[in-house]
Amino acid sequence: MQQINIVLVEPQIPQNTGNIARTCAVTGARLHLVRPMGFTVTDKHLKRAGLDYWDKLDLTYYENLDDFFGRNPGAYYFFTTKGRHRHSDVSYEGNVYLIFGREDKGLPEDLLYRNEPSCVRIPMRNTLRSLNLSNSVAIAAYEVLRQWDYPELTAEGELTQYTWE
Repeated sequence: MQQINIVLVEPQIPQNTGNIARTCAVTGARLHLVRPMGFTVTDKHLKRAGLDYWDKLDLTYYENLDDFFGRNPGAYYFFTTKGRHRHSDVSYEGNVYLIFGREDKGLPEDLLYRNEPSCVRIPMRNTLRSLNLSNSVAIAAYEVLRQWDYPELTAEGELTQYTWE
């Protein structure tokens, strides 16, 4: 079975998590939040960013990374600025977990070191720190969906006042 799982490890900024929740809702990806987090799920910024999509999420919380890994077998991909493989060069198959670290620190280096073949980087200029977390998640999710030919997603839109010819 093909399933995208977005994993946020210790997210700190509620607006980012809200935007990511919206991305998960519209793509059908599952969202996994690993504690500790820098906010509560009742945070008004989180809810505002997620708008009316929050109730459409498949969402699971974990106490820490050990809890997450103990409950989720699958193919793990660690998105990091320290990765040596391009995210678009990976062939994503099956039940995939796209794992992202906290906004200010990223993922723990010992975790990256132990999983080097699965550490991927979204290409960017070396002179800048990184992309915004919610943008990185969207790029990653849509690369997987592109490879899978956008299963169960609508690829054509309709005008509201006119009809396409």
